[in-house]
Amino acid sequence: MNIVPIAFAFDNNLVMPACVCISSLMMNAKEDTFYDIFILHSASENLDKSNLDKIPQYYKNCRIQYRTVGDEFDNAFEIRGITTPAYYRLLIPELIPEYDKILYSDVDVIFRSDLLHFYNIDLTGFYFAGVDVGLSLRPDIYNYAKTVIKIDVTKGYYYSGNLLINSKKMIQDKILDKFKQLGKNKYKFQDLDILNIVCNGYVKALTPEFCLTNYFYELCLTEKYKVETLYSRNVIEKILKKGILHYNGAKPWNAICYNQDIWWEYYRKSIFNDESFVYQYYNNCVNAIEHWSFVKRVKHIFRYFLK
Repeated sequence: MNIVPIAFAFDNNLVMPACVCISSLMMNAKEDTFYDIFILHSASENLDKSNLDKIPQYYKNCRIQYRTVGDEFDNAFEIRGITTPAYYRLLIPELIPEYDKILYSDVDVIFRSDLLHFYNIDLTGFYFAGVDVGLSLRPDIYNYAKTVIKIDVTKGYYYSGNLLINSKKMIQDKILDKFKQLGKNKYKFQDLDILNIVCNGYVKALTPEFCLTNYFYELCLTEKYKVETLYSRNVIEKILKKGILHYNGAKPWNAICYNQDIWWEYYRKSIFNDESFVYQYYNNCVNAIEHWSFVKRVKHIFRYFLK
């Protein structure tokens, strides 16, 4: 049996998406893969575990453990609706000391393959592995990274939603002390900025198969020639077919977005499927569209044909 440890961090507002996310993980697990799942949550919140605890009862090749987080980031900067649990990934080496290496994932995610091949990646000399934002395709982010947080942009700028963490090296080099110190600052992209500032130059780059964001998916559809400056066509096809879907913009359970059909497919296949919730979502979408102004309708039609 291959043990793959993976951590998530969220509060009661995201329990339902977390259940769907973890269900997708288990639906794609190979027979010889056992997921040791850790859920990080605030010690001051009574996390609703009733549905989460149903997962290991249904899927026998996993277990769920809970780790409470103290007040280290209680006063950390919050922006764009991203709350304190976003910072908890920075404490994983400390909170989960039994593993020298561990995966982390946000819960606005759908897994479409087993993760053992990612977990087996060699991290010697690196603090973590992740997916580069692609600064050559994002001049706005490039300027931010270079002039505001002032990192060496030639070394990349990486998403924090899906990580493979070298806990052993972070502990040895006392990296968590630096994370905690920077947590007092008001960075626009919060934990993502902290990770990139502290670990700049010590990150192993993975393809977006490890973190297929809404933005990258849209770019593959609308401006594929740009993406092909970074990855071959075969790699792009694999990313689109098997990539870990990270809904880092609009969330499929409450808004229209790319690949929302895939999220809902996993929701309906999960043990948490509630047809009334599905109906309510689509009914809300129809009502919202019916109330669009004429100008907004024209804009969307124009955008559709343009793409």
